[in-house]
Amino acid sequence: MLIRADAIVCAVRTHGETGTIVRVMTREHGLVAGYVRGGRSRRLRPVLMPANRVVVELRARVETQLPAMTAELVESRAGLLAEPLPAAAIEWVTVLAATALPEAHPYPLLYDALDAMIAAIAASPAARNWAGTLMHYERGVLDALGYGAESAAEGLFAALAENQRRLQHDLLTGRATQVLDARERLVERLRRALLPHRAET
Repeated sequence: MLIRADAIVCAVRTHGETGTIVRVMTREHGLVAGYVRGGRSRRLRPVLMPANRVVVELRARVETQLPAMTAELVESRAGLLAEPLPAAAIEWVTVLAATALPEAHPYPLLYDALDAMIAAIAASPAARNWAGTLMHYERGVLDALGYGAESAAEGLFAALAENQRRLQHDLLTGRATQVLDARERLVERLRRALLPHRAET
């Protein structure tokens, strides 16, 4: 197996003394995971940060083997992680992709949506211009995985609460519910940031 593709880093997990297992979202191949030798090194840690755009190459002798991955930085989003609200948003949107999506199933529209979501956060760290995009991104993930439904919610936070119920009931079950902690932190920060400026509840 040989894959070379543009990708967005979604999750990084320590493996062994110096390596990491990295999950990235690609447009053509969907979510893919690989082992990065030396991924914890000073040189590679800034490359393998959630939301970074990279070019990855994955090689494996057989399809069942975890491929070896190399990554080259295309665009760093590290600056977004310095502020609590953008950092919370980045954490949630990337962990949602890494946890909810099956590996090796292409979802080109979700790749584009994730890239647009991160770009919106970068353009407006204060959240007023991307909170609605977040709600639609979550619905896009639910829809793509077969859990779409008509929404009766009115207002941003009512819609986010509806998404929460659907994510918890239909998609992020069992051990996967742990990632909802990241979402709770984000929604709480959104409330503090936006409710003084909005009449929605």
